[in-house]
Amino acid sequence: MSRIITSSSDGGIRVGGHTKISEGRVLRRFKRDKWLYILMMPGLLYFLIFKYVPMWGVALAFKNYQPFTGFWNSEWVGLEHFHNFFQNPDFFRLLNNTLVLSLYNLVFFFPAPIVLALLLNEIRISFYKRTIQTLIYVPHFISMVIVASISYVMLTTEGGVVNEFLFQYSGQKINFLAEPQWFKPLIIIQTIWKECGFGTIIFLAALAGVDVEQYEAAVVDGADRWHQIWHITLPSIRSTIIILLILRMGHVLDNGFEQIYLMTNALNREAADVFDTYVYIMGITQGAFSYSTAVGLFKSVIGVILVLGSNWLSKKFGQSGIY
Repeated sequence: MSRIITSSSDGGIRVGGHTKISEGRVLRRFKRDKWLYILMMPGLLYFLIFKYVPMWGVALAFKNYQPFTGFWNSEWVGLEHFHNFFQNPDFFRLLNNTLVLSLYNLVFFFPAPIVLALLLNEIRISFYKRTIQTLIYVPHFISMVIVASISYVMLTTEGGVVNEFLFQYSGQKINFLAEPQWFKPLIIIQTIWKECGFGTIIFLAALAGVDVEQYEAAVVDGADRWHQIWHITLPSIRSTIIILLILRMGHVLDNGFEQIYLMTNALNREAADVFDTYVYIMGITQGAFSYSTAVGLFKSVIGVILVLGSNWLSKKFGQSGIY
């Protein structure tokens, strides 16, 4: 049987309907774009060294790791650590605290950058717009240690500005830092103050791509600013919102360690303990390396499932997804 051999438009050889790029063509492309490949190397090495190579450590979740026996010689115990974790009385308390914090983040924090970006987009004087953007970006670059310190200074019952104000007008003080019911609202307020402004960058970039002619047509039809935002602006950035929401679903069980740890004390620990701090306590302070690895792997698996499920639902309802 004869085979059809033709030349392709990219300089290679087409054999049997398939293009076979010659090695010389590949080398020429590499030489032409060598600086782009060199520029890519640091990022590639970062992911290889710090993301992919450490994945071998996941095997610790299925072993009874002992430092003196080493990684490979430790006893294989299968799903024992997962079973112990799910049977632990603290499991449902940790799950509840983690899910409630994630729900607060989705309800209060996630929409905040969108609303702020819409408000900034309505400012027509560029000087005021740039000034406000700079001011709201600054908290993102402040260390969480500083944020926690500011919170302690403002909310302490011993001379805190907020409690002094409450005492002056109501005659009583509230121990925001110690009462468990105030822990989660305080975490969300800190997150919004610190990250809301910086989170507007993506949405402002999406808003910059909205076709101006749509607004002009809406004005001709008599639409006011609210109708323009609802019927033009929000639908134009809907794909961006959905993609970020899907990615956010992967962090439902990931509330961050540093902020929670800094704001936790002996009095509010019942409401403050989440999976992130639990992994630190069990793995670092108590030396249960395999057990804490199992907890971390559980979080990661749930995150992947939520991302894939959210992406599937998005495609099911005709919206864009991450792939």
